[in-house]
Parts: sequence; structure tokens; C-alpha cells
Amino acid sequence: MSKFLIVGLGNPGSEFAGTRHNAGFEVVDAFVVKHEGQFRSDRLAEVAEVKWKGKIFICIKPTTYMNLSGKAFKYWMDKEKIPLERTLTVVDDLALPIDKIRIRAGGSDAGHNGLRDIQHILNTTEYPKLRFGIGNQFPKGMQVDFVLGKWFPEEKEVIAGKIDKCVEVIEQFAVAGIARVMNDYNKQRFGAVKK
Repeated sequence: MSKFLIVGLGNPGSEFAGTRHNAGFEVVDAFVVKHEGQFRSDRLAEVAEVKWKGKIFICIKPTTYMNLSGKAFKYWMDKEKIPLERTLTVVDDLALPIDKIRIRAGGSDAGHNGLRDIQHILNTTEYPKLRFGIGNQFPKGMQVDFVLGKWFPEEKEVIAGKIDKCVEVIEQFAVAGIARVMNDYNKQRFGAVKK
């Protein structure tokens, strides 16, 4: 049975729940719920194991806080003996509009602290990422407040649809491979935000 490591990036604690920076957690939560998995508290992360179509998914939400995500990533990848190309990191992305996602086989951290730490610990940028667009509708100097803020009410429908689509991306990543997933999903747009 091939194993995959699905890493949702975010911050632990109820004060961060439902914030844009926790989009990675929300996607991994939705994947685990759909496949009737259960999270448990374990070393450096909340961890759930899901079996689907002859594959095992080790799903983690690091409890190390965003800026130290690499530690949990490396620990679980090594512990479960999962090759880097069978990992998928789900992360919020300011550079992408809210109606987009982007899957890449590699690429830089683009200024994201969680990715920067993973890159630093793994010593490579070449690992698969699913970037979840959160838009950048904030006044100059307000980036931190925006990223750590909650979704606007008019965005919630788009976000819910996009989370469902990301669950599908995780499944397809495992069965069809990253090239196919990039081809099928990178050009899609997900529902216009109602003004």
C-alpha cells in the first residue's frame, strides 16, 4: 500500500480557527472528515490516518505553530518512511486570488514562513504544494491582520466550495499523479465572490 503524507499548514488554538492563515488546516480537516478518519494528538502534530483506494494517507496538522512547521513535516515523513514526492503541503497563498488554487511539484516559499521553515529543514524547495488562494484585499501595512483575520461573510461560499475541490485534489494527487492534477485544476476558477 503506498503511503502519502498530507501536511496542512496553520496555527493551533481556537483563536486561529477559521482564519485565512489556517486554510491548510481546514482542507486537511475536510479530507479526514470525508474519509471518516479521526485526529489524535501525537508528536509535534494532530495526526489522522485515512485509507482510500488502496492508499494510506497520513494527515498532519503541526502543533508547532506556522513558523516551525518543518519539524513536524520531517518527523512524520521519516517516521512513516514516505518519499518527498508523495507528500503534499496545503498552504494559504496571498499572491493567488480567492477563486484560485495552484498545485506545483516544487517552487520557492514565496515569503511564506511555514514553507520557509520546511524548505530550511528539508534543504530543498522541490516538494509538492497545494496553494490555496486567499486574495490580498488589505490596506498597505495590514497584511498580518488580514492573514490572521477570518473570512469575510461574502467569501464563505467560495471558500467552502474550494475546500471541497482541494479534497478532490488530494485524492487525485494520490491516484493520478501531480502532472495530471496540475493540468486539471490549475486553470480552474471557483465561484465569483458575491459583492
